Amino acid sequence: MASRIGSDLKRARTRREITLEQVEAATRIRVRFLRAIEAEEWGVLPGDVYTRGFIRTYASFLGMDGERLAEDYRREVEGVPAGRGPAPDLAPVAASTATGSPGGRRSVSYLRWLAVPAVLAVAAIAIVFLPGGDGGKEGPVAVPARGVAKDATPKPPAARTRQGLELRLSAGAEVWVCLLDGSDRPLVQGQVLETGAEEGPFRSGSFTLSLGNGEVTILIDGKQAEIPPSSSPVGYAIDSAGKLVELSEAERPTCT
Repeated sequence: MASRIGSDLKRARTRREITLEQVEAATRIRVRFLRAIEAEEWGVLPGDVYTRGFIRTYASFLGMDGERLAEDYRREVEGVPAGRGPAPDLAPVAASTATGSPGGRRSVSYLRWLAVPAVLAVAAIAIVFLPGGDGGKEGPVAVPARGVAKDATPKPPAARTRQGLELRLSAGAEVWVCLLDGSDRPLVQGQVLETGAEEGPFRSGSFTLSLGNGEVTILIDGKQAEIPPSSSPVGYAIDSAGKLVELSEAERPTCT
């Protein structure tokens, strides 16, 4: 069955005598994407996640049921059965506390470092205070072996200053996310976050972020970054000071 999503939207818009430029000003969806939706030229649009968001926003602006039309797109164009959510993202995100991580190995090495002087201290005390073997009489005091420090209390190494920024993401609505660290390694690799989903914390000297819309709360070192609301795709570069710089469409990462 051919889709009628585009024709229904165009008919509703022309009936209300609204231009595409007026729709763009109200919804922040670019005119070229609006034209592609009305003509059902889906290949012009940046992807299914973006397209569903555009349809939902455009239809709601016209007073139509945006959720129903977005679901029609999912069913008729994407071929997803009604009621089924988006396919789960299969690209695992590396957890910072996973077993075998460099942080875990450092913790094990540190514990071993603490154990050595503690064992030596116990041995020295035993030599000094345990009774000798001559009928229970106290034997001569043994001199601790050379090299055992007088103060055997372990002193932990100086705490290291944590480097880089800490970043967390929280989705206020369904949103597509691509997040790269300062070395362009993917932290969230083109993943769809459902409403209420959270990702992070991630730590890096800088980040590059691409979003399907502006329905995301960004926390940088525990402070919420100020980003304008947007129903269109947006992207940001986050520098070492935590400052956000909006990226053009060509500069945004794609995680492909």
